[in-house]
Amino acid sequence: MKKLSIGITLLLFVSAIQAQQNTGPEVKTASGIVRGIVEGDVASYKGIPYAAPPVGEFRWRPPQPVTPWKEVRDASQFCADCTQRTWPGSTAKTSEDCLFLNVWTPATATKKSKLPVMVWIHGGAFVGGSGSGAGTAGDAFAKQGVILMTINYRLGRFGHFAFPALSKEHPDEFKGSYAYMDQIAALKWIQKNIAAFGGDPNNVTIFGFSAGGVSVHSLLTIPSAKGLFHKVISESGGGRDGVLTGRPISKENADSLYPVSAETTGINFARKHKIVSTDAAALAKLRALSAEEILDGGQESDSSGLRTYSGPILDGKLVVETAESAYMAGREAKVPLIIGNCSGEIGGAFVSAATSKEELFTLFGEHEAEAKAAFDPNGDKEFAEVQTKFNTDWVWGEPGRMTARALVAKGAPTYMFQFGYVPVAARERARYGAGHGSEVSFVFNTLNARWGAPVEATPEEKELARIMNTYWANFAKTGNPNGNGLPVWPLYDTQRDEILDIDLDGKAVGKPDPRKARFNVIEKAFMKRDKIQSRGI
Repeated sequence: MKKLSIGITLLLFVSAIQAQQNTGPEVKTASGIVRGIVEGDVASYKGIPYAAPPVGEFRWRPPQPVTPWKEVRDASQFCADCTQRTWPGSTAKTSEDCLFLNVWTPATATKKSKLPVMVWIHGGAFVGGSGSGAGTAGDAFAKQGVILMTINYRLGRFGHFAFPALSKEHPDEFKGSYAYMDQIAALKWIQKNIAAFGGDPNNVTIFGFSAGGVSVHSLLTIPSAKGLFHKVISESGGGRDGVLTGRPISKENADSLYPVSAETTGINFARKHKIVSTDAAALAKLRALSAEEILDGGQESDSSGLRTYSGPILDGKLVVETAESAYMAGREAKVPLIIGNCSGEIGGAFVSAATSKEELFTLFGEHEAEAKAAFDPNGDKEFAEVQTKFNTDWVWGEPGRMTARALVAKGAPTYMFQFGYVPVAARERARYGAGHGSEVSFVFNTLNARWGAPVEATPEEKELARIMNTYWANFAKTGNPNGNGLPVWPLYDTQRDEILDIDLDGKAVGKPDPRKARFNVIEKAFMKRDKIQSRGI
């Protein structure tokens, strides 16, 4: 009798849990009903498919329509990340079946709410990362009255691949950068579905960091993406040619920065797997390879040094030109822009193989004296500091200013920033400024999920996170980041060159760009970029 009583109690407990799980908010999408969860005043819907699994015959094909579902789909958990190299001890689940998105809304949102929508495009050099995780959760945005969506998109060779037989197959389809096709498919999903979550499909802001910032530049200039978003934010996304900006699909030596074509890169990869022909049978063999074989441990070249991974592809139909080319000709979309980067993105020989200040400055040629005056005016800076500032300015800073000027010339409201805050405990390690991605946890106000060991946020950090998150939310709402209780962020123009500068201690101040002299000489040096950029990036 006692055992029976325990069994009944257990059954009632399980039933209660199931009932609780079945009481989450439900939203009807074009493919079926999803059931999310509510935590406090935020509702979230995770793991919603926006395209069919890109597997089998659909590997290296544009995203296909989702098969509708009849039962209510549980949307309380993240789904798999896209296939990528994982590190020892990682518990991340990865799969080729990964085209999912996640949505956070105010718990009170209804179909009539018409809230602004923000879409986060994650970074990771187009070979890693995901839309999942606590660091980019949308709770803080939802509490600001903004719907936040994060997405997965295909990575590595799954996301960027070309091969002669693939170019000939389905000639009416786009080829090359399947990652961008995925991002566009997710934006189209918004147009069909976000109103059901309380969002306004006519007020969509895309924003991303690193490869996500590069994606923002690409989407600004890809004709097929036109009209799918209305504001953009690029965080550490560069803007000029040469940094993940488009390898020609078939022509060798068509680009001095990418002399090997994407198709040749694909051939190199096939031959690594003893697939020597380039016909349809060879493509079938490539599609028959396992996901682990395509991943190849994250290797981007073979044992002889031949490239086996292309990165983003300039195919001429989807990606018709690089972002820099479009900016120079005024062919980008005219939308409000926030653009900026961190103050000490990266050190080391990332751009130039120079081994001393003197060697680095000689690369500026006739502008050597100007470069010295801009980067080392008193001649007393360490080489590591000069190199870090040079790399930061060359890859991210000056290209960001170039982009800002292009949008200003088109009449689009534009705001620039530099993020320089470094936690006190990290200042010995990060001696020359805030490193790549330092701003992300402040933008999302997720300081408890910051990279590295968990550290209790200081009051000053919490205030900076509030300010950054509010700037981004305000921009999504109105196209202007400013608002009550915030330091004034000046509108960028080419005369005053004013930016929002977040200093080492986390104080946000609108002022003339302190990097102007460095940017000016970098701009001149871009005319000789082949000489300076001696390493592929």
